[in-house]
Amino acid sequence: MTAGAGRDVSGAPGGGATGLVCPAWGGGMEGDASSGDARRALGHLVEAVLGSRGEANAVFDILAVLQSEDQEEIQEAVHACSRLFGALLARGELFVGQLPSEEMVLTGSRGANRKYKMWMRHRYHSCCNRLGELLAHSSFQVKELALSTLMKFVQLEGEHPLEKPKWEGNYLFPHQLFMLVVGGLLSPEEDRSLLLSQFREYLEHDDIRYHTMQAASDTVARVTDGRPEVPLTFWNNAFMLLSSVSLPHQEGTLSSFYVKHTELSDKWKVIHLKEHRKAFQQMWLRFLKHQLPLRVCKKVLVIMHDSILPHLAQPSLMIDFLTRAYDIGGAISLLALNGLFILIHKHNLEYPDFYRKLYGLLDPSVFHVKYRARFFHLADLFLSSSHLPAYLVAAFAKRLARLALTAPPEALLMVLPFICNLLRRHPACRVLMHRPRGPELDADPYDPAEEDPAQSRALESSLWELQALQQHYHPEVSKAASAINQALSVPEVSIAPLLEVTAFEIFERDLKKKGPGSVPLEFIPARGLLGRREDLCAQHFTLS
Repeated sequence: MTAGAGRDVSGAPGGGATGLVCPAWGGGMEGDASSGDARRALGHLVEAVLGSRGEANAVFDILAVLQSEDQEEIQEAVHACSRLFGALLARGELFVGQLPSEEMVLTGSRGANRKYKMWMRHRYHSCCNRLGELLAHSSFQVKELALSTLMKFVQLEGEHPLEKPKWEGNYLFPHQLFMLVVGGLLSPEEDRSLLLSQFREYLEHDDIRYHTMQAASDTVARVTDGRPEVPLTFWNNAFMLLSSVSLPHQEGTLSSFYVKHTELSDKWKVIHLKEHRKAFQQMWLRFLKHQLPLRVCKKVLVIMHDSILPHLAQPSLMIDFLTRAYDIGGAISLLALNGLFILIHKHNLEYPDFYRKLYGLLDPSVFHVKYRARFFHLADLFLSSSHLPAYLVAAFAKRLARLALTAPPEALLMVLPFICNLLRRHPACRVLMHRPRGPELDADPYDPAEEDPAQSRALESSLWELQALQQHYHPEVSKAASAINQALSVPEVSIAPLLEVTAFEIFERDLKKKGPGSVPLEFIPARGLLGRREDLCAQHFTLS
């Protein structure tokens, strides 16, 4: 039944009224009436409904205004509904238990008080459904007001449940109403980012966060079920909601509840962080099992290592998603490295051909991608072990040296110390710089097209590229490449300050350099145009 539909409810108790028949809305809400008139008219109706059950029909007038096309009228009607049904919930005047259909309410032989509560609860449901529709209104003010009103009803319905507890101390929460809220936030048609940012304040409460994770999981499953293609808008909305959920790091009982309780029971799942972790894990696994758009996949990978993996009950369950992302290639593979590193380093994940795939990521584009700094930071960690075979380290050093020939200066200032650090960690690779009794080579034996580092023959080659870079036009690059001319120092050079260096910073640094105070000139004064008094040019040109 729609919010403004009229219905003869003569069987409902009226406190002396012979029937509850919905009149058409009249009075001061049409024409040129001001919002002040609307507020006063709706206020009188609310007072009438709360003051006497004989005026219960006036609730139809209030609900009818929710269907208005005027933004100010809708806002006044939402305020009126908030006041009306908030009071009815607090006073316990809505039916508690399994609600029968409205037809059964009107035709049944229940008592007047019971029938009134059932009838009014149907009006409450009509109001909530309309508020859910208003989450898609064109005005953000209406959306925001509808959201805050629905969340107020969630709080009141949680404190005054409309369902009977199955046992004493049973935890009750208005799941159906909250699903309406989350479903409205995760719209497949419209970007709800602004509304989602308003919803974040509610996620600070432990109970809302817990039920948001459950409702988001169910909504993602419902929207994607049986649909061959899900709109990008839905994935963006879903990611924004999921990424807003942040769990506490410390173990312990959770007690910051939006729905107030006189006392908390240790039997409730909602107060245990362990249960929150399970719900958090289920939420992300249901989301990531789908074929996500690449832009959404990138956003997930950016926050994977610090916002998702630390809070999962079983982080190893993310291996399927991360390996799929790592196999995509390009920037997606670079971003997947972070999560894979955590699984390998902290959770003993075995990943076959990991270094072979890492080697394959080294191409000219790696110096120009947005995530260059993160990639080389992780590559430095992966290649830091002294137990790696020499041929593998030599292959990485040689591949980087070859790519350095065409790299921009800001990347070279980081790559050259990176290569030198590899040689410091693995003395067996120093033959790439100096091979005393090595054979004369007519050509470089290194095969840059070989995908397997073990077959690239890098250890048979040399780092002649670094010697070539000593003639680079930029003096800092030339100086960095000249490090191989002397014995490498024992302590490594930290590349952390060099990871974020940009071309603009280099240019600004060069501009701030102070040149010599005076430039030395020729001490013999010029006698002619070309310096000779009897020169042919001196006969035709003079210096003035």
